[in-house]
Parts: sequence; structure tokens; C-alpha cells
Amino acid sequence: MTETLDRSANPDARRGRAPMERLSRHDVTVIAVLLVSAFVIVLNETIMSVAIPTIVEDLRITTSAGQWLSTGFILTMAVVIPVSGFLIQRLTSRTLFTVALGSFIAGTVIAALAPVFPVLLAGRIVQGVGAAVVMPLLMTTVMTIVPPSRRGAMMGNISVVISVAPALGPTVSGVILAVLPWPFIFWCVLPIAVAGMLLGLRFMRNIGETRRVPIDWISIPLSALGFGGLVYGLNAVGEGATEGEISWVAIAVPVAVGVAALLVFLLRQASLQRSDRALLDLRAFRSRVFTASVVTGSLAFLGLLGSAILLPIYLQQVLGVSPLQTGLIVLPGGLLMGVLGPIVGRLYDRVGPRPLLLPGLGIATVAFLLLSTVSETTPVWQVLGGHMLLSLGLATVLPSVFTAGLSAVPRRYTSYGSAIFATVQQVGGAAGTALAVALLAIGGAASGASGVVAEAAGTRLAFLVSAGVFVLAFAFGLMVRRVPDQEGTDDVDPARAGDIASAH
Repeated sequence: MTETLDRSANPDARRGRAPMERLSRHDVTVIAVLLVSAFVIVLNETIMSVAIPTIVEDLRITTSAGQWLSTGFILTMAVVIPVSGFLIQRLTSRTLFTVALGSFIAGTVIAALAPVFPVLLAGRIVQGVGAAVVMPLLMTTVMTIVPPSRRGAMMGNISVVISVAPALGPTVSGVILAVLPWPFIFWCVLPIAVAGMLLGLRFMRNIGETRRVPIDWISIPLSALGFGGLVYGLNAVGEGATEGEISWVAIAVPVAVGVAALLVFLLRQASLQRSDRALLDLRAFRSRVFTASVVTGSLAFLGLLGSAILLPIYLQQVLGVSPLQTGLIVLPGGLLMGVLGPIVGRLYDRVGPRPLLLPGLGIATVAFLLLSTVSETTPVWQVLGGHMLLSLGLATVLPSVFTAGLSAVPRRYTSYGSAIFATVQQVGGAAGTALAVALLAIGGAASGASGVVAEAAGTRLAFLVSAGVFVLAFAFGLMVRRVPDQEGTDDVDPARAGDIASAH
């Protein structure tokens, strides 16, 4: 009788779902502080793109040197993120958050006060060290303190950070530069970062338990060479396109070094994890659901970041749109993803990943096919519509792969799974940029035309290949399923996660 009354009073129970568990006000505050901090940090990745020409002129440096303000930040994150899984295991949450935000704030102050370019670049690198830790720490915290019935909603909020912040970066930078000198880009970010630090010191508590994991000093330089070389080489393609001259030798060498070092790094981690001494534990990949989620997410990031560089190039160089107008055209798509993120997250908690992920990948594929028909006479409203459709599709993809993938990993490996997802975001973004720029050049050359006609032809090819990438992502997305709640505990062998999920 009691059970009947409970079920009648709880709509979730009547529908056969587990009742929604509530988070404490303190836990909500902790996650909110991490979300705001992560938003500022992701915003910081793209905020320099509009400011670089102004800085180049003001500090009397070359454009190539100025690009290092973006490259150095991204490269630092690519080097530090793989180590974050180890740091989360070794240090308390409160200590790690304080060090990360402290580093970001110190770098921001250095950059704002920089009298010469080397000091400014040093500030960006110090920023990157702190920025690299916050996103994995946020994901790990969510997976640790948020009950399974609420994780989709929380991951939807994280997708807001990932989608809206990069879209806002160039717009915010453009507005600031319209009325203030470039150092105010950093001065405007600083109060938000300091507020996050103060709130963190007040409310941040230690999440989970630390373990005295021994550090393997050989793995650190291997990780730096592997991920750093790969991201640097791929990012150099985008820089070369910006300057109008791509040096394939300068790209091939760091990529080759990165791939070789990465192979050695992965083999060493596979060996060290047998004695629980790996810097980046790869046992999360024993779950087929996690592996499929990572691959699907990396392909989605590739398409997302590829379109992020293709659309501005096409709008400005083919349609003759100004940089400010370009920012305003792509902004609605980012805002749409931000609005839909929490909604998609709540839907995930009700229906699981597949009813959201597969239609989202299909919608994004259709959007890329529509964008692959653009020409030198395409109206701007049509491009805006295609980008909005693409954003609609991607809004359902990112929360689904994050939540499904990390839920399939035993809690002991959550920090490593978070680091893997964050690393994939950096590498996938760099690869998407490189692929987009390469296809832009190949398509233009193959068309036999010149000027805007060639640029339009290259854009069509790049978007068409992006559609093919999302077809591949759809194939991997078929393997992404909701894993039963007990799969997130330490007692479950991750090798069984895919099998048990398939049974459900």
C-alpha cells in the first residue's frame, strides 16, 4: 500500500523511471562556480581572434608572431589537459581549483599589463595552464556529485559553455575594441575570474577521495610532444591560411613527431596502468559505449570547429561581409545551442542518448549538405539558415555523448575519462580547422577558377566532406546507449559496460 501511494505521488515512479534526486544547494553552488569559470576560460580561447590585428599594429610585430597568442594558449591546453586526470586523482578538488583559477588570473594580469609581446605571450601561456584543468575538473565533479537521474541536465549546461562561449568570443572582443584599447580585453575578463575564485574559496569542497598515484616523469614529455606536436602542426594549417601561405613541411614535421611520440605515450600508459601508475589511464576505453561516445564526439568537434573557420572565410572573402557582420551572423547559432543545451539535457534524463543523438547527427548532416551548395551569389539569409540548422543538430549531440560516455566509466576512471574528452576537444578542433583549410585549397584548385569563384568551390567541397564525416559519426553513434546506473560504480568491470548496455 505504501509503495502504491509513493508511486501515485511521484510522476517519475508512475512512468517506471527512478525518482529525480535533488542536489543540495551547496552542490548546485559548486557546479555553478565551475560553470562560470569554465565559460570565461572557453571564451578566452576565441576572444583573441579579432584583437590580433590591433595588437600586431600596436606592438609592431608580425602577423605570424601575433598568431601565437592563440596558438600558444591552445598548445598549452593540449599539453596540460592529458595530465589533468592524474592531477584530479592526486590533489583535492579545492586545491586544484584554487591553483587553476590562480594561474588563469595571474596570466590575465600579466597579459593586461604586458608592455611588450614576449610578456603578453607569457601571460597567455600562464592562462592556458590554469584553463586546461578547469573543464576536466568540471566534468569529473558533475559525474561524482550529480545523481544519474540528473546528469543529462547538468551536461546540457556544460554544452552551453562549449557552444556559446566560442561564438561570443569574437563578438565580445569586437565590442571592447570598438571603444577601448586591447588590454581591456583582459581587464574585462579579470573581475569575472576573480569573482569565481572568491566564490570557489567560499563554497568549493573536496569531491571524492585523493589517491597517492605515483607520477611517471617519462610520460609527461611524451604527452607534451605527442599532443602538443599534433595540435601545433594541425593549427599551423589554419594560421597559414590566414596569412595566405601554407608551409606543408612546417606542418608535416611537428605532426610526424607528435604521432610518433603519441604512439610511444599510449604504449607506455597501457603498460603502466597494469600497476596503476599511468599518467592517463586508458582503461576507460574498455567500455564500448565510452569509446563510441569519444569517437562520435571527436567527429562532431571536427565538424563544429571546421565550420567555425569555413563560414567566416566564406562570408568575408566570397560574399564580402565585414568582420563585425560575420560575428553577428554566426552568433544566433551559438545562442541557439546555448538555449537548447539545458532542454536537451533534461530530455536525455528522460529518454536516454539515442533518441537525441541520432536525429541530431542526421540534422547536422543535412545542414552540411545544404551549405555545400553555396556559391558566390548565395544570399546571406540562406547561410544563416544553414548555420542555424547545423547548430540545432549539434545541440543534441554534445550533451548526449558526454553524459553517455562518462556514465559508462567506473567512478575510479572518471577523471581520466574527463581528461580524454577534453583532449579530444582540442585535437578534434585543430584537426577540423586543418581539414577545412586543406579542402578549401584543394577544391579551389580543382575548380580551375580563380578569386571568389574558386573560394566558393573550395567551400562547397569542405562542407560536402563535413557531411561525410557526420555520416561516419552516425555509424558510431548507433553504438552509444544509456548504461545502467550501477555501471558508474567502482565495482563494475568497464569491459562489461558495452555488453550490459547492449542488453538494455
